[in-house]
Amino acid sequence: MDDHQTKSAQESAQASISRREEFESKTWKALRQCYDPEIPVNIVDLGLIYEVTIDDEITGETNVFIKMTLTAPGCAMGPMIASDVKRRVQQIHGVKNVWVDLVFDPPWNPGLMSEAARLQLNML
Repeated sequence: MDDHQTKSAQESAQASISRREEFESKTWKALRQCYDPEIPVNIVDLGLIYEVTIDDEITGETNVFIKMTLTAPGCAMGPMIASDVKRRVQQIHGVKNVWVDLVFDPPWNPGLMSEAARLQLNML
């Protein structure tokens, strides 16, 4: 690989990282618009989102994988919340697929909430 090819490969890798970071930022912003209908705090500040993974290996096909939980395994709102997460993230321009994985290990606990959420819920 000559210097031009090396530089081109590095620029391509950097562009891919920037795209991934942009999609991740937009995903977190979309997730902050999702609420558990029983709690007046967004699901990010509640600590329900464990992981966001962006896969943009295929040009023009950004896939988003979200690992999340609920405040309780038997939460009747679970399917509705997961559907809202998928719908909102799917609306991000350039996102092709969204997978939402509901997990209960580790179990959610109030310690996962942000300080802002605890303050809003008078838990400080």
